[in-house]
Amino acid sequence: MKLYTAPYAPNPRRVTMFIAEKGLTGIESVNVDLMTGGHRAPDFLTKNPFGRVPALELEDGRVLCETRAICTYLEGLAPEPNLMGQDATERAFIEMADRRVEWHIHLPIVNWVRHTHPALAAMEQPQFGEYGATQGEKLRDGLAWLEAELAAQPWIAGARFTIADITAFCALEFARGMVKFKPGEAGFSNVQAWRDRVAARPSVGRP
Repeated sequence: MKLYTAPYAPNPRRVTMFIAEKGLTGIESVNVDLMTGGHRAPDFLTKNPFGRVPALELEDGRVLCETRAICTYLEGLAPEPNLMGQDATERAFIEMADRRVEWHIHLPIVNWVRHTHPALAAMEQPQFGEYGATQGEKLRDGLAWLEAELAAQPWIAGARFTIADITAFCALEFARGMVKFKPGEAGFSNVQAWRDRVAARPSVGRP
């Protein structure tokens, strides 16, 4: 299999971290240069017509796109360590947590960075700086929810590490790298402590 990825983008990093947590090997990594438009190259658009990474090319030539779908497939290939739920109830609650992270933390971060960072102006045309700034403010609402969750439990979906933690970590690391955002400095001490625990995991590596 081949994973089409981009080292600093949060969604591809979610998949590479998921793969590392699973201990999966033999998946070839193919970097797509977003800054030079590699995601819009004709050969890549035959794999994903939306021009987005990550994309996982299977051995039979079919291509899986969308981060959550790729992780679902990999979870099926390697059920342990389990990251998406052992039964219907746990799967539902983990998916709820993961979707909340996607909508209320990951998406605001991506919009904040893409619409305000000068280096991404060529990718995000047109940039709407005011919109990006409001998304940065909106992120605080999502982090307030996460701060309360982590006051009551060690991980985002409950008692153990799951895909929801991967999604949140990769989003926050994207913000840390691009706009120097650190949860602790913004008043979210539980989120910062959780982030630091995740950062110590071997699967984190470096983008």
